[in-house]
Amino acid sequence: MLARLQRLLCLLLTSLALAWLLGFWSSSPLLALAGLALPVLGYGALLACEFALLARQHEDPAPRPTPAQLLGAWWAELRSGMQVFFWRQPFREHAEPDHLPAGTRQRGVVFVHGLFCNRGFWAPWMRRARAWGLPHVAVSLEPVTGSIDAYVPTIDAAVARLIAATGQPPVLVCHSMGGLAARAWLRTPGAAARVAHVVTIASPHSGTWMAQLGHGENARQMERDSHWLAQLARDEAHAAPVPFTCWYSNCDNVVFPVSTAARAGADNRFLPGQAHVALAFHERVVHDSLQAVRSA
Repeated sequence: MLARLQRLLCLLLTSLALAWLLGFWSSSPLLALAGLALPVLGYGALLACEFALLARQHEDPAPRPTPAQLLGAWWAELRSGMQVFFWRQPFREHAEPDHLPAGTRQRGVVFVHGLFCNRGFWAPWMRRARAWGLPHVAVSLEPVTGSIDAYVPTIDAAVARLIAATGQPPVLVCHSMGGLAARAWLRTPGAAARVAHVVTIASPHSGTWMAQLGHGENARQMERDSHWLAQLARDEAHAAPVPFTCWYSNCDNVVFPVSTAARAGADNRFLPGQAHVALAFHERVVHDSLQAVRSA
């Protein structure tokens, strides 16, 4: 469903840009050509608003981002976001298949995306994992704006597939809301024994200010001090511990205050100057996370 919606959005934006081009071509070819940049300019303006809201957040243990870091993060997020939301997810959701080679005993990885994303988000990771010989399954979580708890069966089925193929509990690699979906799955009986490690990237473990601007039940659950997050923490206090690695940055334009992406007791890894989507494709994050699958 999300891929169809994003394809429709791409078609609408392309139509508007072409209408602008045709409408202004006879009077001003230069202005007409400039209209082709309207989708990029609009997305860039939206990102600029997010970074402006981030810059207003003062109280956080993480170092406050410099103007140069914010500008660099905005540019990186513009490039990463265009690739993810206007190409990979709408048109390439299934371009990279799951990789479950017969007879392997290599530990595998489950990729869990965030809000308004699908498995196409992970295409570069899946190509790298396949090159490294790592079995992997990438899920698409729907309904898009449903409860995070509704994603638990999808994650459980992916974990079961990898265990059946490899005989070993996998590592979960999660971006944004996907980290909360993984924690929700860990509340199911026996889940802690079926996973070797959980890696989260820019996940709002303690909620995010930006969630109040979102729509849907999952957005309400990701708000700061939400009842859902409080209940999740209470449930985890009585559950078997699972090792976590949490990547976060002081230029996250979606999850802020930015230290909400860290967790008490986790291996928290701070990477300055990285935006929300771009952080997931930083070379150090990709390499170290897949290396963790090898060594888990």
